This record gives sequence, structure tokens and C-alpha cells, in this order.
Amino acid sequence: MAHRTLEKGESYYGYSLSLENVFPVLYYRYGVSDKSDVGVRLGLPIYGSGFDYSRVLFEEEGKRDMINLGWSITPNSSFDFTYYKFSQKKKRKGVTTFWGLRGMLIPKGLNGGQSTRLGVLLGSYTGDKFGYEIGYFHDFASMPITKLFSSFDYSDTTTWGTRFLDYPHVSDGGLPTEYSRLTGLSLRVSFNLSAKKEENSKLPKP
Repeated sequence: MAHRTLEKGESYYGYSLSLENVFPVLYYRYGVSDKSDVGVRLGLPIYGSGFDYSRVLFEEEGKRDMINLGWSITPNSSFDFTYYKFSQKKKRKGVTTFWGLRGMLIPKGLNGGQSTRLGVLLGSYTGDKFGYEIGYFHDFASMPITKLFSSFDYSDTTTWGTRFLDYPHVSDGGLPTEYSRLTGLSLRVSFNLSAKKEENSKLPKP
């Protein structure tokens, strides 16, 4: 996400580091109108790649509501719908905070099943060069949310019956499946490289 609304024809690009991907992910956003922009992500070698579309619904006096539709390529590739609320801090100039609600659909994960998730995220941008986002999106069918911060054995039929037997959290290769709580955890740090170009364009010409 850009830390502000992009103008029509404006470019916004950089790279991000995330918990989900070992390597950096390059991103590029382009303003298609004064309220909408599209984004493309390129992961190395491929995971983290994807595209998304954002549209501003409301903007006034440093506050902004926005929706985002996205698709991401990961071991558990997903479609996402996010409603964001941004706010610029008056007492901390240049700081923008945000939170959001996200729905996530994994049509076919590592284990061949489907996962539907819902959760919240929050984050902040410091100036126009650095930002972070952290969130968690839970699959209520795969495990009780009360067990989120404790051990959970889906195969314990004595406690849970057979309810969770069809939702293994680890694949045969030892990776988190579409049902794992780790799949719903998101932690991302972004670095805006286009900010340097903007600063240079504002410098007086000799």
C-alpha cells in the first residue's frame, strides 16, 4: 500500500521484506485515476508475486478509507479483500497509521484443501520512506481460536472428536498447510524507493 493517495499517472515503487518470503519482494504501483491505483509484486524466485487493485472510498483532513483486492502467489496462494482506514497523526508530523479488516480465500493449498480466513491488521508509515504491517487471519474451521497461543493437536480425538482430522497443519514435507495458524500470520516491512526521486524533483535547478 502507498502511504498516501497516488495521483493519476504517478508511480510508487520499492521493496518489502516479509515473514512469508525468504527473499525481498519488489513492488510497483501506478495511479490509474485520482482515487484508484494498481500494483504488481515480483518475488524471488516467484513466491510473493501477485497483483492488486486499490480504490479510495473516503478522504478528508488526513483520514482515508480504502478497499484493496489482491492475489498472491505463495505455497498457499490466496485472494484477499481488505478494508483499510488510514489516519495522519497531527502531533507526529509525517506519521501515518492504519488498520484494516481482511478476508482471505485459499482455493487450493499445499494439502489440496480450501481455507477461508478472517482477521485484522495494523501498521504505520514513518515519513514517506518506511512502513510496516502486521496482522493475523484465522481459519475458524481448522482450529479453535482459543488455542491460538497454545499447543493444538488436531488429531486428539479424545478432546476434539473427529472435527479437525481433515485439517492437518503441516504437510508431508514439513511446511505449513493452508490450515496452519502460521499461514494466517503476516509481518511485512516496506521501503519506498520512489521517495528519493520525489525529493530530487523538488530540488531547485542550478
